[in-house]
Amino acid sequence: MARQPQDLLHLLTRAERLAARRIQSVLDAFGCSVDAWRVLDLLSGDEGRTMTSLAEDAALPAPTLTKIVDQLVDQNLVFRRVDPDDRRRVLAQLTPRGLRRRRELSRAVRAEWGPSVPGLTEDEEDQLLPLLGRLSGALADGGDRAGTTAAPAGNPVGRAR
Repeated sequence: MARQPQDLLHLLTRAERLAARRIQSVLDAFGCSVDAWRVLDLLSGDEGRTMTSLAEDAALPAPTLTKIVDQLVDQNLVFRRVDPDDRRRVLAQLTPRGLRRRRELSRAVRAEWGPSVPGLTEDEEDQLLPLLGRLSGALADGGDRAGTTAAPAGNPVGRAR
């Protein structure tokens, strides 16, 4: 049977929505959305991130990301600063309180989620994550029909281990 693009899209959409619903049930206790949790996770490095790179990695439109970051700034979880390498750009970075909140949220999600993706063995998860990374990279690059696109660098799905 020939594979159809809509089959893959349907399965990916369903998996993402079910996973987000499960994670949101944990985040509700903290008054945090899945998108805000993703942003906090993406900001876990020390150097700060541009709004453009955050929007791309969080798969959010720029106005939506700006609204989320504004809320996180209001909660003293994130601060903005001028990029020392390009004063026209602004970097978002976690505050000490934001670092603590990110750790707290990550622990709560891991407690609900478990040590690996629900329903998959560790070996299956080890196969799935690089494949999803390659798929994301290929789609971001306009599709690589030869299948040689490497997985994107960094933490494209905001997953911390």
